[in-house]
Amino acid sequence: MFCSTILNTERVIKMKKTILQLETVTCPSCIKRIEGSLKKLSGVDHVEVKFNASKVEVRHDENEITIDALSHMITKLGYKVLSVI
Repeated sequence: MFCSTILNTERVIKMKKTILQLETVTCPSCIKRIEGSLKKLSGVDHVEVKFNASKVEVRHDENEITIDALSHMITKLGYKVLSVI
């Protein structure tokens, strides 16, 4: 996992890179659906789905959104999160 700190005049923003291993990502539509939904979440800065590896890489403010919340959103979309790397 990668973590960086950005100083903001109001608070410290701790950006974290989290990789979630999914059971399967079967098509380009899956990628768009996952990326689009996660990008809408407050605190998410970047999302990239690795199609062949069935992994989702998310850069997020760990003070604003948790790994559990990311996993929950993916599960809500119908995909199974196998592990967090």
